[in-house]
Amino acid sequence: MSSVNMNSLMAARNAILNRNNALQDIASKTSNLAGPGQAPQTEKPSGPNGFADQLTNAIQEVNNLQATAKANTAAYQMGETNDVAAVMLSKHKASLGFESTLQVRNKLLSAYKDIMNMSV
Repeated sequence: MSSVNMNSLMAARNAILNRNNALQDIASKTSNLAGPGQAPQTEKPSGPNGFADQLTNAIQEVNNLQATAKANTAAYQMGETNDVAAVMLSKHKASLGFESTLQVRNKLLSAYKDIMNMSV
C-alpha cells in the first residue's frame, strides 16, 4: 500500500472548500437579486410552454375548424351561399382534423397503458 501524503490531501481539501464557498457566494448573490424569501427569477420561453399547451391549442384549432364547417353548412342550407366547393372543403378539413385528433388520442392512450404496465 502506498502512504497518503498528508500535505497533498490537505491541499485537495482546501481546494474543495474554496470552490464550495465560491459556489455558495454565487448562489446567495443570485437569490438576493430576487428579493428576500423569493426564488430567483427565470426567463420563461416565449410560445407554448409544454405538451399540454400544444395539445390544448391543437384541440382548439380542430374545434374552430368544426365551427367553421358548421357555419358554412348552415349558410349553404339557408341559401346564403352557393359555393358548394367551399362548404365541402371546410367539412373535409374539419373531418381530417377530428380524425387526426382521434389518432393522437389513441397513441397517447396506448403509450400510457404501456407505461403503466411496465414493471419497476
